Amino acid sequence: MTTDGHEAMPTAAHAQLSLGVAAARNLATTTKSVPQMQGISSRWLLRALPWVEVKGGTYRVNRRLVYTVGDGRVTFVQDGAAVRVVPAELGELPLLRGFGDQDVLRALADRFEQREYAPGQVIAEEGRPADRVLLVAHGKVEKTRADRYGETARRGIVTDGGFLGGRVAGGEPGTWETTARALTSCVVLALPRAAYEEVAGRSEALRAHVRHRLAEEAQPRNKRGEADIAVASGHTGEPEIPGTFVDYELRPREYELSVAQTILRVHSRVADLYNEPMDQIEQQLRLTIEALRERQEYELVNNPEFGLLHNADYSQRISTHSGPPTPDDMDELLSMRRGTKAFLAHPKAIAAFGRECTKRGIGFGETEFQGHGVPSWRGVPLLPCGKIPVSEAGTSAILALRTGEAEQGVIGLRQTGIPDEYEPGLNVRFMGINEQAIISYLVSTYHSAAVLVPDALGVLENVEVFRASGA
Repeated sequence: MTTDGHEAMPTAAHAQLSLGVAAARNLATTTKSVPQMQGISSRWLLRALPWVEVKGGTYRVNRRLVYTVGDGRVTFVQDGAAVRVVPAELGELPLLRGFGDQDVLRALADRFEQREYAPGQVIAEEGRPADRVLLVAHGKVEKTRADRYGETARRGIVTDGGFLGGRVAGGEPGTWETTARALTSCVVLALPRAAYEEVAGRSEALRAHVRHRLAEEAQPRNKRGEADIAVASGHTGEPEIPGTFVDYELRPREYELSVAQTILRVHSRVADLYNEPMDQIEQQLRLTIEALRERQEYELVNNPEFGLLHNADYSQRISTHSGPPTPDDMDELLSMRRGTKAFLAHPKAIAAFGRECTKRGIGFGETEFQGHGVPSWRGVPLLPCGKIPVSEAGTSAILALRTGEAEQGVIGLRQTGIPDEYEPGLNVRFMGINEQAIISYLVSTYHSAAVLVPDALGVLENVEVFRASGA
């Protein structure tokens, strides 16, 4: 460009001597990748679960009869600094399980007293009279007990929604079997025994219900709570051999297959004209199926009906001792079941566990899982699963699974051989072409999961995954 605004003519030194790249590309064939998708994860849970064929769409889990006397968690409502227990949630206490008189439960809920404890304060002391029911509304409480040599041993952690003294309401007053001490600032609701007796004195239904629960609890049972099978051994001569039978649950749980669906729409013009070198419908289906498989794994973890996080038995849930997941926490989780096949954890939880191992000078192991080298702990694969949520407070959970029908473990449920099946348990059904020439396909995948016995699945809760400041 000259100073007067006119374009300068090219000189001989700058004359173009060959075809330019930009023009040449108009005649070239472009090499293209198939459409890429960031949302695809490793989906280790779908790989780890053995899939059981479910004809009829329903899987029934038959178990031996278990005498359940309450092992759930209690829910609270908060009004400013005041905390109240939801009356219906008192049915989670051992001797109130199944009691339905809401007026009586409301009267009991109104008599709980709110108390606050600082870290280190004793909430209940071993050997002292157990004269109240304690509900942990917020915080972490450590249970300890003196062994035969006078040493103090930890007996567990109670966190939000847990309780102590759940059987104080029935029978003769006893003593605390453990010492409960606040590890963090705690809010606890206490129901004095005298307050319970005041309400029970006016409700024959409550007294009858508690008597029934106490009688049920006295039934012979094994350490898992199952109805006992009488067996004689080590005898000589001709003693009378005990008779027995194996009792079953009268109302076994049934798992119905759930469905994840979407409608894929492709314009017929696209399908007709733009199918080279890649089939447009096939590529659309491929990415749609990837998204459905991601949702399938999310549901297997988080669905309130069959998701693993919601179906882990409360007796199989433990809390971290100090916050981050430590080798001690993982060992305790591992010790709660036989034949653990895999751990599942959010990648941030695995990183937090790695930091704790590094502090102790311990290295991750590695094991082979389905042809892949993966990190492991005590020889058990530690598989990443981004579908396990991380709360805003920076806490997550780690799952431990024993898998397989033959091992009474965790199994995936699906039905194959369905009409228009595209992949096992997934079908693609043509829905027609509308007046705008848009082709529609219904893409569906049917799935669920079942926990055959409670100890097949364990959860390490309150796993802090964020690095502490200054760490």
